Amino acid sequence: MAVRTRDARRGGTRGRGAAGAVLTVLLLAPACAAPADTPAGRTAEEVGATLDRRAAAVLAHDTDAYLAALDPRATSFRAAQRTELRNLADVPLESWAYEVKDVREAAADRVTAEVELRYRFEGYDKAPMSSARTVELVRRGEDRTWYVAADRAAEGALGQLWQQGDVEVVRGTHSLVLGVGRRTAELRRIADTADRAVPVVTGSWPRPWTERVVVLVPASVEDMAGLLGSPTDSYRGIAAVTTGEVGGGGRAPADRVIVNPQAYGMLGDFGQRVVLTHETTHVATRAHTSAATPVWLSEGFADWTAYREESRTAPEIAPELTEAVRAGDLPAQLPADEDFGFGEDAAKLAGAYEGGWLACELIARDWGEEELTAFYEAVGSRARREGAVEQAMHTVLGTTPEDFTARWREYLRERLG
Repeated sequence: MAVRTRDARRGGTRGRGAAGAVLTVLLLAPACAAPADTPAGRTAEEVGATLDRRAAAVLAHDTDAYLAALDPRATSFRAAQRTELRNLADVPLESWAYEVKDVREAAADRVTAEVELRYRFEGYDKAPMSSARTVELVRRGEDRTWYVAADRAAEGALGQLWQQGDVEVVRGTHSLVLGVGRRTAELRRIADTADRAVPVVTGSWPRPWTERVVVLVPASVEDMAGLLGSPTDSYRGIAAVTTGEVGGGGRAPADRVIVNPQAYGMLGDFGQRVVLTHETTHVATRAHTSAATPVWLSEGFADWTAYREESRTAPEIAPELTEAVRAGDLPAQLPADEDFGFGEDAAKLAGAYEGGWLACELIARDWGEEELTAFYEAVGSRARREGAVEQAMHTVLGTTPEDFTARWREYLRERLG
């Protein structure tokens, strides 16, 4: 069964402790939902009503109303939830809504609901972020009211920044930076760097996009891994990553750039500028990136954007490939997707990024920057990998993968040899 609760949206700009929320009624979910006049249907509706009240309280930062939706006997849970709501106080939420996907009876007067939380940041998200939650509810009192007794990330779902601590918010001209356990000055520098990245990205990606970027800065690489649901060791040497589902249909998801504060902090101005410009490019191009897009193209385009206005030479930017080319060890093929795995050997990973960058630079030089954009779009417009690159090379570039690979290998000799 599925029941969509009402979508709570913030009206206007609120500060810490502000009150007021607007509830917009959405259509009830699909016909597979249990009919409302059945016991299961009535329970789902009642659970949805409890979550509606909770959503409105989140937007209003109304602690009393928020706690009123929680099980009065769950003392430790209520304390943790009070802290979580306080952590959210400065986050500029535009909307916060729950969709009840399924309700299962766990015991008498106790149910477990599978819920999708959807929220947007005001002024930055055109589409909501989603988070799958498992919510336990109990029914108490003479009025048989449902209360939330537990709320956790569903199996395989990711955690949220405000569950890691009090969120500090820094707003830039084009950026919104949210940090936990980081100094305000550090967050401001990140916002300034992201602000510089946005117009650079717009200059290389002349297609409509939000021209806004949201950056999350957790306290540590361990917390970063928690937001991404992967082992910590996968990210120790990674300065930042961009989250978000690929589009391919023109619908722009709400992406987040997540910074590894340790690795990012070790970079100089050049490195930090390149990292945030690279990740912002992923935000801009996400709606035109699909399962058909090879990683060499998505990562190569992001690096091409990041480096195109920099003065570094090709050997300085691509030291791993330079060493290989000068040793006569020229790659036979464009980098494969698996070459970009974070668990790969560092030199191999660097070489894969360098190869993708030079492939995109080759297209921009020999076919033109507009054709590079058109090629990216053409590949991403396909739903599956099979034949996507071949077809786009034929229709946009007038070449074949074999011919392009040969030209790319020669370009490596020219630029790095």
